[in-house]
Amino acid sequence: MQGHGYGQPAKKPPHLAVLVLLRVLFVAAGFLSIGFLAWAMLLRLAAVTRRPLDWGLFVTALFADIAAIVLVANDPSDDASGVGGTLGMCLVLITLASATTYYLIAEIRHYGRREREFAARSTPAYGYPGPAARPYATPVIPTMPAAPAMSGMPTPPPTAPHTPVPGPPPVVPPSHRPAPARIDQVRAELDELSDYLRKHDGRREDGIER
Repeated sequence: MQGHGYGQPAKKPPHLAVLVLLRVLFVAAGFLSIGFLAWAMLLRLAAVTRRPLDWGLFVTALFADIAAIVLVANDPSDDASGVGGTLGMCLVLITLASATTYYLIAEIRHYGRREREFAARSTPAYGYPGPAARPYATPVIPTMPAAPAMSGMPTPPPTAPHTPVPGPPPVVPPSHRPAPARIDQVRAELDELSDYLRKHDGRREDGIER
């Protein structure tokens, strides 16, 4: 049993500028030939779409142009103003207008459908992998081996080094010189103490002599 596989790759349609140029050339050929080459547009369309309908329309336009040429050529008047010439020119103009309109509409729809199919097939379907990406080497980053942790002892987190913050300089209290009144008071107290000790020593000496 054959499994699911990838379908045939969708062919990308020609560029829009190329398509526009070809349309202008074929339409211009039909109008410059006064409709006698209108079948060229339907031939181009049938070769692109490959549909039986378009091939049938191409054959019909070709026979209509041939019939118009025969009618104009067999007209007995010199300027093809007779019945045959008039019918031939009407047939040519009707064929030209019909072929130009159908050619432009059918070709634009055809290439629009191809463009949508190409966009749909270019997108990977759900469940199927897309195109394989090109392998590339993955850089290997060396890692340092971790130090073995002691069992039962939690590992303290690393601490950042402590940088001491310089504090304000110590404030030296200003030296206060003693006031002169305080010095005089201390000196007077020392003099009184000296006089007291001197008197006390004199009394002791008198008591001893007695």
